[in-house]
Amino acid sequence: MAGLNIVFIASEATPLAKTGGLADVTGSLPHALKKLKHQVTVILPFYRRHLARAGIKTRETGRVIEMWADGVQRHCPLHSAKVDGLDFILVEQDELYARDELYGPPGGAYEDNLLRFFLFDRVALEAADGLGRKVDIIHCHDWQTGMVSLLLKTQYQHHSNIAHAKTVYTIHNLAYQGNFPADWIHRLGIPSHHFHPAGFEFHGQINCMKAAIESTDAITTVSPSYAEEILTVEYGCELEGFLQIHAFKLSGIVNGLNIDEWNPAADSFIEAGYGPGKVAGKKKCKKALQKHCGFETSADTPLLTLISRLAEQKGIDLFLANAEKWIKRGYQLAVLGSGDRKNEHALKDLAARHPKQMYFFRGFNEALARQIYAGGDIFLMPSRFEPCGLGQLMAMRYGAVPVVRATGGLKDTVIDYGSSKTRATGIHFTRATPRAFDDAVKQACALFRTPRIWSRIRSNALKRDSSWDASAAQYLKLYKALTKT
Repeated sequence: MAGLNIVFIASEATPLAKTGGLADVTGSLPHALKKLKHQVTVILPFYRRHLARAGIKTRETGRVIEMWADGVQRHCPLHSAKVDGLDFILVEQDELYARDELYGPPGGAYEDNLLRFFLFDRVALEAADGLGRKVDIIHCHDWQTGMVSLLLKTQYQHHSNIAHAKTVYTIHNLAYQGNFPADWIHRLGIPSHHFHPAGFEFHGQINCMKAAIESTDAITTVSPSYAEEILTVEYGCELEGFLQIHAFKLSGIVNGLNIDEWNPAADSFIEAGYGPGKVAGKKKCKKALQKHCGFETSADTPLLTLISRLAEQKGIDLFLANAEKWIKRGYQLAVLGSGDRKNEHALKDLAARHPKQMYFFRGFNEALARQIYAGGDIFLMPSRFEPCGLGQLMAMRYGAVPVVRATGGLKDTVIDYGSSKTRATGIHFTRATPRAFDDAVKQACALFRTPRIWSRIRSNALKRDSSWDASAAQYLKLYKALTKT
């Protein structure tokens, strides 16, 4: 079979613009598909400030899309960029995209986000049609591109290069659905005959994710367990019934990592390189992290680490409920993250009261994050729900053994010591309670003090294949099945 022509439409992608894991997927999966001899183009908004900060060079294509939206005729020049051999098309509309943030100020959202991304969805379809060759697959991501498949099937069937394209829609986090007042329907020209409970209507509002679930040819989530969880009341965010109707086209495919970028053998940010069978460098990294944090340099002291958004979803309250207890036991704790102000203050206070055992960095720092992955013994991820999670993949890649709540992608990617002592890469706990979390951490620390067992678990973690290769093969299987129908 000849190579497929695949178009990704997304609101962010590394290294051009990033707020979270979505960008890692849309910046890495296309490379893996391209390695499999398929043609891939990624379409993004032209975020002028972010592109400048990232040092991305672009060029004008000479093509301009004129698009009416909210009573204004919008002028949208298209730019192109080639980054590490991957082709990007960027939609310029400075009034909408040349802002300090991608989606809104910290803790908030821009009021015109539906205008911003509905316009982008329309122009992205025009851009895909203008590639000059038939498109086989259009792969969209999260609520910002939720209207693409609906538009394709209602208003873009006369565009010959995309009319027969099959659509795939990936839900990265069901909690963010893109809900907006219904008056935008007429302001933007959204297909109004789909505004009903079986379409994109949700409590009298527009729901962009529902639009995609209804109209796309295939739905994926970022892990098999999360695909099952979102069909339940506990995790379905009020869409479980709607998703059950469309479950026949739902599947889960675990995310991967760019293993060239996340490679402890060649990471310039860390103290020393290391890898499977050659772990002396990791001991040096632990010592360097302990010095940075102001801790005693001790190879025998368990160093627990956490890199996270400081929100309830991430189980930060479970960490805070146990931190004093862990400090009394002699553990060292290093935390990097930002989020809820109450959690930030609690962590800052802990670090101030226990500076020899507790370190907290508010915000994000790429170099420090890598040093924490490399220097830590045990990586904590007590999430209440986690569609896939990348932190545990990065931790294992750097030989930090994860303690995770058995949910979503954490359950799928970390092999629990309790289920396989020979293949284990970490420790699971099930109930989202401080006691269950503490029991798992106690078990991990006991294993840490049993060098023969700990060495095997750490070695398994270091050897785990977290590349995109297996995931890309699964996506490709899905794409090919769709194009045969």
